[in-house]
Amino acid sequence: MRILVFAGSLRKESVNKKLATVIAGKLDVLGADVDFADFREFEMPLYDGDLEASDGLPAGTQELADRITAADAIVIVSPEYNHGVPGPLKNAIDWLSRIRPYPTIGKICFLASAAPSVVGGARGIIALRPALSFMGPWLSGDSFSLAQANQAFNDEGSIANEDLDKMLDGMLDRFVKVTGSAQTT
Repeated sequence: MRILVFAGSLRKESVNKKLATVIAGKLDVLGADVDFADFREFEMPLYDGDLEASDGLPAGTQELADRITAADAIVIVSPEYNHGVPGPLKNAIDWLSRIRPYPTIGKICFLASAAPSVVGGARGIIALRPALSFMGPWLSGDSFSLAQANQAFNDEGSIANEDLDKMLDGMLDRFVKVTGSAQTT
């Protein structure tokens, strides 16, 4: 099974990119073919209906759509901006929503976040769910938020707290099993 993993953050040293790297490694161990993407690969202007009418889809949008289409499942690790979805990620969703059929239809999607706050970006995940749900993915009931993420990684880049690390392992194991069973139906 092929799983696209990316952090919805543009920052090079983003804690969400660190968490996405951890998740990609764990999925690899679980036997998934991981397509690990840097969100910067999907450059696209702010959504503008006039721009779409004159120029069509941006190349970055089409690249993201192609990678989603090629995947059986998606993991999005998203920062929380002001209790919501970060602008670049919401913009990508807006552009993707212009493609028919939606590239996300039927894709199983796991959401995660990392933040230096005590809630770990959980409110951003809550805001991300309705932004994605109308485009037909199967959103996992599990989601993972890593609080105080600026202090949560050890020197090897893994999650330092063993209990949190095991919790994430369990969530990803369920995610892979659901994705695998969806492929056989």
